[in-house]
Amino acid sequence: MAFSYGTRQNGLLCGYRFVPGAGGTPVELADATQWLAGEPGAGDGFLWLHFDLTDTSALPWMRQHLPLQEEFFEALRQGSRSTRIEDAQDQLVAVINDVAYEFAFDPSEIATLWMSVDRRIAVSARAHPLRSIDRLREAVKQGTQFSSSVDLLNHLLKDQGDVLTRIVREATLKVDGIEDSLLHGRLKHQRTELGKLRRVLVRLQRLLAPEPAAMFRLLRQPPPWVAEGDLDELRQATEEFSLVIRDLGALQERIKLLQEEIAAQVSEQTNRSLFTLTMVTVLALPINITTGFFGMNVGGIPFAEYAHGFLVVVLLVAVFTAVAGWLAFRRRD
Repeated sequence: MAFSYGTRQNGLLCGYRFVPGAGGTPVELADATQWLAGEPGAGDGFLWLHFDLTDTSALPWMRQHLPLQEEFFEALRQGSRSTRIEDAQDQLVAVINDVAYEFAFDPSEIATLWMSVDRRIAVSARAHPLRSIDRLREAVKQGTQFSSSVDLLNHLLKDQGDVLTRIVREATLKVDGIEDSLLHGRLKHQRTELGKLRRVLVRLQRLLAPEPAAMFRLLRQPPPWVAEGDLDELRQATEEFSLVIRDLGALQERIKLLQEEIAAQVSEQTNRSLFTLTMVTVLALPINITTGFFGMNVGGIPFAEYAHGFLVVVLLVAVFTAVAGWLAFRRRD
């Protein structure tokens, strides 16, 4: 029985039971609660239940029927916070920030996935469709096997790292295009595009970077049921994720340098425009002064009775204009 995408009863988007050496088998909520009520045995495997928090019945049902710690519900109340995984009374509570399924470099398209993991059950919940969790669902549908619930969590973290790597790659291509336009002198709309891109990357780095203190405590004192191999995979996924975050920081620095270069070019263009305006004002100053004097309707206007008076005034204006221009350009040099 395969589930179709969309909210089901009590907000369940999908549910699977995993046993060693086999892929996930779809389960309903009634089957899940019945299985959880039974006595655990070796080789029983674990459950994965994925909920949609926009369904108002999802949270009450989880409180009533699932063995979840209060720290998980506290994380849900806190909303979007930085990515972290911590030990809550031998359960792993993870807050994982991810991007929307159709991510278009908009800060509003970053949302949060909450997850609780113990030996028998992994519960995930989200309010918006997210890319990494959908990749995990697709992998389960294709028959991917998971040896434990922590193995499922590690797979999700690796998927998120792949998504973030692709985002960094796409952002780098955008920055390359803007840099090429900058080299060709095309500054129109580039400052706005860079500013928007930098805001998105800063938000990604702030939300997606795992909290080092929580991760260090978890790796130093993990729950007793977590296998050593799963712990090594978690450590490796965290290190790979940190490398991507560093690449994200380097890209931000590159964007900052481009913004400074654009600001310098805009400032240079403004200075050239101001200099041109100043030159026009200086060169027009002698003729404006002269026309002002000769425009007065008073007696004693020079050269009024002289036949070549106009030519003399023109020559005087030309000389003063040439002197003013020479002084202005000499000062510029």
